[in-house]
Amino acid sequence: MKQLYVKRYSPNQRANHWIVAILFFLAAFSGLALFHPSLFWLTAFVGGPQWARILHPYIGIAMFVLFLFMFIMFVGANIWRSRDSEWLGKAPGMVGSGDESKMPKVGKYNGGQKLVFWSMTWCLVVLLITGCLFWQAWFASSVPIWLQRIAVLLHAVAAFVMVLTAIVHIYAAIWVKGTLHAMVRGSVTAGWARRHHALWYEEQDKRGALTTDPNVKSL
Repeated sequence: MKQLYVKRYSPNQRANHWIVAILFFLAAFSGLALFHPSLFWLTAFVGGPQWARILHPYIGIAMFVLFLFMFIMFVGANIWRSRDSEWLGKAPGMVGSGDESKMPKVGKYNGGQKLVFWSMTWCLVVLLITGCLFWQAWFASSVPIWLQRIAVLLHAVAAFVMVLTAIVHIYAAIWVKGTLHAMVRGSVTAGWARRHHALWYEEQDKRGALTTDPNVKSL
């Protein structure tokens, strides 16, 4: 019996994801280097300390704009449902035992993935707004110093939360075998879809989207 596959991400979606990921790392490295002297060596990733100071806000804006496209593409699948709360409630037991058999069925994304999506979204909004408030080259001269200080604090907190969220996202992608393949090649096996995202699998099956071609071009 031939292996069946289902398309999970289009080429445009995958390209957008990886560009945002690269921009995230550049923004994180340059931001951490500016945050504390012990992390100064991270400026090497963006060409040195002068370039870190210059490029950091522009990298952040580019990441926000590209993430906005990602938001538009994926927000429909990340609307919170009651089953997502149920999934989160049972997630600790599943992580401890490795047994997914008692987990509720989920759609294209489970509750944990949706938390990552919304955490990234709100962190980026906070980072954009607060970053502009103390951006010395453009806006800071028109912003009261007390507001700049609050903005700097909120910027650091949002960045910290976003880095932690990214770590969880990366770990989960490695932990759940087949996830990275979806982000690199675009498709997953029917068995993977049925095991991890049963409701989404059922939707795709009804649409006749299952195929024996692992490089299927359409969703």
